[in-house]
Amino acid sequence: MDWKRRAEFLGMPNDWPSPDPFVQNIETLKISDDQPYIYRLSHLGVEAQRLSRGVEFASEVSRLIWDGCKGWDQGEHLKHAVERAGLDLESMEREIAQGDHREDIEHNHELLERAGHWGVPTFVFNGEPFFGQDRIDTLCWRLDQNGLRK
Repeated sequence: MDWKRRAEFLGMPNDWPSPDPFVQNIETLKISDDQPYIYRLSHLGVEAQRLSRGVEFASEVSRLIWDGCKGWDQGEHLKHAVERAGLDLESMEREIAQGDHREDIEHNHELLERAGHWGVPTFVFNGEPFFGQDRIDTLCWRLDQNGLRK
């Protein structure tokens, strides 16, 4: 419910992704062992972050996936979204093929569990978790309290 409401609030298009990046049986909630989309996207996200374009990548790719683009994983849809983020999909995938991106994902998962949380976006400042994009203002308030400014 929240993603649809948030998208409406922000004036962003929204539709259930096709294909869904997370493969599971919606009726039984059984999670598939085969996760080709989310693993690829996660590895690309790590690489984008390593290239200092993680936020841009997340913004462009999220819009692609959630704006109703059927077959976002087909053709050049993803390539163009990555380009809009200022990145090159082919070079990122070459780097992923040679890299240790899974280790970064596991490390981030461990940090999230240590923060006592399970979802994204979660921000942690001085051990205090701030969960959800509607808590970013609260996080900024806490940062201001601690003398951190833009």
